Amino acid sequence: MKTTPAVGSADTALGSRTIARLLDRRPLLGIEQLALLVSLFFSLASNSLFFSAATAHRHWNQPGSWLFAAAIFIAITAFQSAALMAVMNRWSAKPVLIVLLMTTAAATYYMNKYTVFFNSDMVRNVLRTDVKEAGELLSLNFCLHMLVFGVLPSILVWRLQLRRTPWRRALTIRLLSIAGALLLAVGAILLVFQDFSSLMRNQKEMRYLITPSNYLVSLARVVTADTETAGPKIPISEDAKLGAGWASRSRPMLFVLVVGETTRGDNWGMNGYARQTTPELSNLGVLNFPHVTSCGTNTEVSVPCMFSTYGRRNYDEKAIRRHESLLHIINHVGINTVWRDNQSGCKGVCDGLGQQFFDSHKDPALCDGERCLDEIMLEGMDDEIHKTKEGNLFVVLHQLGNHGPAYYRRYPSAMRVFTPTCDTADLSKCSQQQIVNTYDNGVLYTDHFLAKTIAYLKKQTNYDTAMLYLSDHGESLGEHGIFLHGMPYSIAPKEQTHVPMMMWMSQGFAHSFGVSQNCLEKHAGDAISQDNLFHTLLGMLQIKSKYYEKSLDLTAVCRAGSAA
Repeated sequence: MKTTPAVGSADTALGSRTIARLLDRRPLLGIEQLALLVSLFFSLASNSLFFSAATAHRHWNQPGSWLFAAAIFIAITAFQSAALMAVMNRWSAKPVLIVLLMTTAAATYYMNKYTVFFNSDMVRNVLRTDVKEAGELLSLNFCLHMLVFGVLPSILVWRLQLRRTPWRRALTIRLLSIAGALLLAVGAILLVFQDFSSLMRNQKEMRYLITPSNYLVSLARVVTADTETAGPKIPISEDAKLGAGWASRSRPMLFVLVVGETTRGDNWGMNGYARQTTPELSNLGVLNFPHVTSCGTNTEVSVPCMFSTYGRRNYDEKAIRRHESLLHIINHVGINTVWRDNQSGCKGVCDGLGQQFFDSHKDPALCDGERCLDEIMLEGMDDEIHKTKEGNLFVVLHQLGNHGPAYYRRYPSAMRVFTPTCDTADLSKCSQQQIVNTYDNGVLYTDHFLAKTIAYLKKQTNYDTAMLYLSDHGESLGEHGIFLHGMPYSIAPKEQTHVPMMMWMSQGFAHSFGVSQNCLEKHAGDAISQDNLFHTLLGMLQIKSKYYEKSLDLTAVCRAGSAA
């Protein structure tokens, strides 16, 4: 007897065969067609920030607005298509495109989420990001974004068949296609040249939103710059020597410079913030500087800059990275100089000097297996003092501070004062108030850490002691839809450039170095910047150097015998 298959089973089998046939299909394309399709994908899926910025304040009921939008869309697509055709062949096309698709998907996620501009500084910052920092940026939303905009398009590219063409004919087609794409791009720009040139001239930073061109061009610049600055640093310390005042000093000096991380001046209690985020320091009689601006908006720029002779006023990235830093001068005159790091290194400013890292320490009270709280850097300080055999010691403590977006991991539970908090690195899951609360708890912990550092210095009765704290850059916490930091300096909001700075000196230090604290208090409210750090420390420590500029020394007018 014959049996009739169930209708449902037949439908299922037919559906399975249909899906299998679809999966087996491998469209045949030429390199030129593939480059155009991928460029169209990038323009449609990866450049929403650029097109939103470029067409902002335009009225869509006017034909000119539509013409402008269409022209720049065509121009970007054509230019990037020409670039892809210039670097791809039948063997390299798929690997190149898959890498670009995955990288661009990751870039656009953070661009859209945090308003990130991929200029050279940001690319360098990304390249210096360690595994732990990168891990904190991962989330379910990121994985879903990567699946849709990275993995799936990559699978489609991988399954394509690339048309084989005799090389002479292929070369002719390629050259004509590149020429055609460039002509189309130029023609589109010429249609709206006046508006486009005005836009690029007045808002130069906008080009860092064109993806993937932004990070590719910036990466090339970073590699070129790093190649040019490789090798031994150019000395700036050769003429440096201690001033005459050192001959009459009776005790050695211990100076601690704390380089803060991602702490913004707006949320610093002593700067007049509505919340008291610096309760311990406020009771210690420290000298606070409320109007301080940073050299950059990320660590890779600010740290080398603040320790350099150039500063923001004469900013020259290559020169800064090629030359020795302030620390080399201090060490050269016989003051033992040590960099203690709880973050991502000294960015070249301590090359050749003593360095210690704490991010992998196992102290269960301060470390969670991945990161340690900043108090870990105070452990072992007695050993450093012992090594100097009662000589002069200059110590830099580089904080983990408020490094985002995982602000909730930057302080112990005892510092969870402002609630509710954002207990995730995915800031999109939290309200702005939760983010601010969590960030402020981190500032509260920095206050505690600095107070504890001062308490330690007070116990060193055999030394003249002092401490200076200066954050490297600020942070955006959702103002104007911007998060984190790293925006181009020319358009960066003040939240990313206004930083806290404070100073504490023992009576012995102030007396032996001739610094009047009462005088400094009168000038603490002046507008200053990280450019002052280099010259202020040379002046305070009475180090003579041809690079010293008295006008930038905050203590010069308040110091007996003010010449360095």
